This record gives sequence, structure tokens and C-alpha cells, in this order.
Amino acid sequence: MDSVSLDALDRQLLHALQLDARVPFSRVAAVLDVSDRTLARRFTRLRKAGAVRVSAVPHGRSDWLVRLRVLPHGAAALAAVLAERVDTAWVTRLSGDTELACLLRTSAPLAELSRHPHVTDVRAQQILRSLMDGWWPGRTSALTAEQIAALREPAAEPAPVEPTDLDRRLLPALAADGRAAFADLAGRVGWSESAVRRRLDELRRAGRLRFHVEVDPALYGYPTQCLAWLAVAPARVTAVAEALAADDETAHVAATTGSHNLVAVLVCRTPDDLYAYVTERIGAVPGVDRLETATVSAYTKRFAPAQDRR
Repeated sequence: MDSVSLDALDRQLLHALQLDARVPFSRVAAVLDVSDRTLARRFTRLRKAGAVRVSAVPHGRSDWLVRLRVLPHGAAALAAVLAERVDTAWVTRLSGDTELACLLRTSAPLAELSRHPHVTDVRAQQILRSLMDGWWPGRTSALTAEQIAALREPAAEPAPVEPTDLDRRLLPALAADGRAAFADLAGRVGWSESAVRRRLDELRRAGRLRFHVEVDPALYGYPTQCLAWLAVAPARVTAVAEALAADDETAHVAATTGSHNLVAVLVCRTPDDLYAYVTERIGAVPGVDRLETATVSAYTKRFAPAQDRR
């Protein structure tokens, strides 16, 4: 990621995108009392620097967290190969390049990974459910309650929709750029702008799409990042997840298959803070039987599709 820092307006814009990833800049501008051109320039700068990525995920697509133990000299090259795949949401190097982890949005994890010469072990866990009701508070503390209320869309009544030929072209385009303009989307999929606009509105109202806005926690002052796998007593899974989700140090928590039934993304200001959080906070939560952690060495893919990082 290119060198970038966030000021108060950047944080407000990114908070607004967490509320609605495709909210028009004009609407945010009216709430923040700035020009929409200013916000558009801010977003373009952050996007080109690799500081923010907006992507869409179709409802019903399986998410798999795949953890690979690798030979250190091959970690960077393998991570780059995984990053080029359209079905990887993110790819990270862990534990001093002795491990990789990636989130695959596919029908099943990749069998060929186990045959790669640099891979010594593969473990795959299906993400069963996100157990974080809201967003990480580090990204969502810039707007006032009144501004949030003004930007929130009223909840729509879900309506069933059937897949169309347009969806097969539109959904990959939105996965690559969740904020692409309607005209750009129309050019990519070969349909009219009005048809694209109408279909996207239908998919959103039907709950068939969810949008993710990714911003590096380091930009908010949390550069120490870690993946944590927790083995929790089944009856305590929800309670443990709710306890962690309330902490500033937990950016995300989800239920998974496998011997560890919770996975969390931890963010801290320093390694000492991470140590204290893991030993004093997580270690004291009732129901946590085992904990395994791996610090993030680098993200190979997270904030922008590979073809956009020029």
C-alpha cells in the first residue's frame, strides 16, 4: 500500500461507506456540508493508494478460510499466485512467511493447493456465520448519531428474485469494484445502464448482495494484526463471540467448521498490547479452551484487485 494517512473528512467518508457502500457522494456531501467533488477526489486518492477496497459478495456463496504451512522461500510467490485468482477475497502472509491464509469465495477449497511444492500442510474451514453484528468501531466512530441517521436507508422488504444472464456478468464486475459507476458497469457487461441500475437495485432489495468496505486498521492506529483460532465449548460460542466483538481489539469474529470453531481478526497498537489482550482478556473469557494465533506479516491481496494496483 502506498503511503497514506487519514484526516477527519477521510474518516467520515469511510464511515459513511460502511453504512452503505454505494451511497452517492452527493448524499454524503449534503450531510457533511462539503462538495461531492471533494469526496470523489478523496475516495479516488484512497483507492489508488490501495487504502480502501469496496467489493460485493453474492448471497449464498461459501466462504472458506484456508491456512497453508509453506516453505518460507516460496511464501511470497505462492501468495502472489493466490492473489491473482478472482475467487480470493484476501491473501495474507503469516508468522514470518512460514504460513499463508486466504479467504476463498468458492463452492469448495482448492484441492491443488496440497500438491504445490512449497506447501507442507493445508487446512480449510468453512465460515458458517459472521458473529459480529456491527462494524469494527475503529472504522465507525467518525460520524455523529444524527449524521448516521441521515445516511441510513430505510430497511426494504426482501423480495425473491431469480438469477438472470445479466447476473453472471454483473456480479463478477461488482466483486472487483463494488463502487463502479453504472455507466462503467454497463460497459463491462454489455447491457444498458438502465438495465444494470434496475437489476442492482433488485438484487440489493432482495438481500442477494452484501458489500464489504476494507480499510487497513493500521491507518486508524492499529498496525499490529493477528489471526486467532479459538476452540470454544459449543454452548459458549455465541457468548464468547459477543464478548470479543465488543472489544476494540477485535476487527471481526466468525464461526467456522473444524477443531477451532471461532476465528477472529485481532488488531492492536503494539505487540505488547496484543500480548496483553490475548493473555489477560481472551484467556479470561469463560468457554475458551484453546487459542492459536498467527501474526500478519503482510497482505498480498486485500484492498484492491490485482489489475487495479498499477
